[in-house]
Amino acid sequence: MKTRLLSSSEGRREWALVMDAGDEAVAELAAFARGNALGAAHFTGIGAFSGLTVAWFDLGARKYRPVRLPEQVEVLSLVGDVARGKDGPSVHAHVCVAKRDATAHGGHLLEARVQPTLEVILVESPSHLVKTFRPEVGLALIDPLKGPAVPAAPSQPKPFK
Repeated sequence: MKTRLLSSSEGRREWALVMDAGDEAVAELAAFARGNALGAAHFTGIGAFSGLTVAWFDLGARKYRPVRLPEQVEVLSLVGDVARGKDGPSVHAHVCVAKRDATAHGGHLLEARVQPTLEVILVESPSHLVKTFRPEVGLALIDPLKGPAVPAAPSQPKPFK
């Protein structure tokens, strides 16, 4: 994966991440998050995969149900975030892809092999987000009330409590 820092100002950084054929997208995003000690970020991307595994969360069973798509697909939309988990930065990504017949499929991205490229723009926030395990759901979810707060500028609306 090739990376380039596009901007950096007041604790906010923005990168272009370009993955090459054969890269495993989720592993590359996680390694980048760990390597740059990201505490809060969001990202978007487009490109293509030679195959991927997505999942949907079965709330009743409290686990992800994987769905494998073992074919070349176009990435219509890759969106996600990075937050602090118990073991460091945690990447959470969702994807929508199109097959050759233009049918769309998507879900929580578990793994994906890049072919030929994946272009991601990742933006880090100056404040950190923290994930907290919620037993009623069975997942660690972002808790906006945890982590350091950034004072709101006078012209901005106050956050919900």
